[in-house]
Amino acid sequence: QVQLVESGGGLVQPGGSLRLSCAASGFTFSSYAMSWYRQAPGKERELVATITTAGGSRNYADSVKGRFTISRNNAKNTVYLQMHSLKPEDTAVYYCYAHVPGPDYWGQGTQVTVSS
Repeated sequence: QVQLVESGGGLVQPGGSLRLSCAASGFTFSSYAMSWYRQAPGKERELVATITTAGGSRNYADSVKGRFTISRNNAKNTVYLQMHSLKPEDTAVYYCYAHVPGPDYWGQGTQVTVSS
């Protein structure tokens, strides 16, 4: 059973930083690409960043390029999202996603609120 548990969200002022973590289990973590998505109130879920199996390739949404960094630790079955220079428009629930075959698996998400 694929399980994804996100953590690290919170309330931060504009310009601040946060690091999100996603602990994965139930599959061979090192064999699959991982992504972070986010969903703001009243909006569709959007792709934020993706990292390949060994981290050799990373892709970002234009809205977060240069501010967010996705990384992974295959020994710990964990994917991270380091966020800097946060803006109010980054406010959303953030989810990690495992590119494993079969149905989509989502964790409970972690809330990020950027506000003064």
